[in-house]
Amino acid sequence: MNDVRERAVTVDDGAQLWTLSSGPEGGSPVILCHGGPGLWDDLGPVAAMLDSTHLVHRYDQRGCGRSTGPDDYRVERAVADLDALRQHWGHERWTVFGHSWGATLVLAYAWTYPDHVQAVIHCSGTGPGNEWRAPYHAESARRLTVEQQNRLEELENQERNWDEEVEYRTLCWLPGYADPTMAETWAREAASVPFEINWRANRELWTGRSDLIPAARNVTAPTLIVHGEEDPRPLANVRRLLGVIPNATLAAIPGAGHSPWLEAPAVLSGHLNAFCSAHAQRLPS
Repeated sequence: MNDVRERAVTVDDGAQLWTLSSGPEGGSPVILCHGGPGLWDDLGPVAAMLDSTHLVHRYDQRGCGRSTGPDDYRVERAVADLDALRQHWGHERWTVFGHSWGATLVLAYAWTYPDHVQAVIHCSGTGPGNEWRAPYHAESARRLTVEQQNRLEELENQERNWDEEVEYRTLCWLPGYADPTMAETWAREAASVPFEINWRANRELWTGRSDLIPAARNVTAPTLIVHGEEDPRPLANVRRLLGVIPNATLAAIPGAGHSPWLEAPAVLSGHLNAFCSAHAQRLPS
């Protein structure tokens, strides 16, 4: 990874957003938006795929990870925070990448601020509506043993110490990986990050998530939809976005689950670099 610059950016209501930037200052800018809601940036491997040629920004969303409140967890506020970062860095337009919940966020940003979006990357999202929920929960349960399912339910309904919290998160995130030989290792690594999950942000942002179909028709920027074929969030529902977003293409990644940078890094890197290079800003030298 190229030279990394870490800073806190204060937005209009006093929230301080932790940010990390890497790559050449003159590179075409890309912002990476993490999932959750209520989690923290875990997209360093994605940044490393792009920052040899692009200026890549990452951040923790408000009240999450290393960022502070106030506690305003509306989708509109999350979109405003994202644009405040754009203004802070002085970018007229940028490419917006979102993973999981972040994929919903970047679509909302793209239809709210179309003049500031160069291109959109929707990675491992859920797609429109709620039709994804039943097959997602069924497939996630199928990937856990009965003992794991019982233990997950037990942990969910009790106060947890730190070791139990790591165990709980591991079981929650375990089904997201396609490779059964590495799933527990990857899930435990993610679960061991020493930040609290912001459950209020999780609850309120999901509750405030509107159906994507009507508004996504207003996403005019070129859009790449990236999805692991083995993600328990069904590809079929994500594919529906192709009939909605006017300028969207799909890159389905065989053998990859919810975090394709772990299970198919070369394939993901190829898709991202080809797309970002094709739609890079031609900045003055």
